[in-house]
Amino acid sequence: MQTVVERELEMQLVLSPERSIPVPARLAYRTDDPYAVHITFHVGSDAPVKWTFARELIVEGVFRPCGNGDVRIWPTKVGGRAVVCLALSSPDGEALLEVPATPVAAWLERTLRAVAPGTEHEQLGLDDGLSRLLARTSGDETPDAGA
Repeated sequence: MQTVVERELEMQLVLSPERSIPVPARLAYRTDDPYAVHITFHVGSDAPVKWTFARELIVEGVFRPCGNGDVRIWPTKVGGRAVVCLALSSPDGEALLEVPATPVAAWLERTLRAVAPGTEHEQLGLDDGLSRLLARTSGDETPDAGA
């Protein structure tokens, strides 16, 4: 059975050191895709903007800077409050977002209870699928070595 862990929250899109605008977002984690987290940004366009990246990246990013390339995450303080910064880069542009650390950490904790780190592969059912694939039923015939 699939479990979905979601959290609606408001991120701040940083336009300059003095100016940011709120962006509604949804964090989602699904046990049928156990290595990934999904963020959907509702930016007032016809279609929401969606990003998917490794859960491990955000788990580490709430404690220390991590990531390179398209997704970078790090903790910091803004105006005396703890936030997590999320820098996203794509061919369409770049964005720097800030989100309060407490709701992100609470959401992450729920994902870690749903699927503990290091057990993600168990959710994929690869072992069961491989066993079924390799299992021989009574009607199976041994291939002829001469064929």
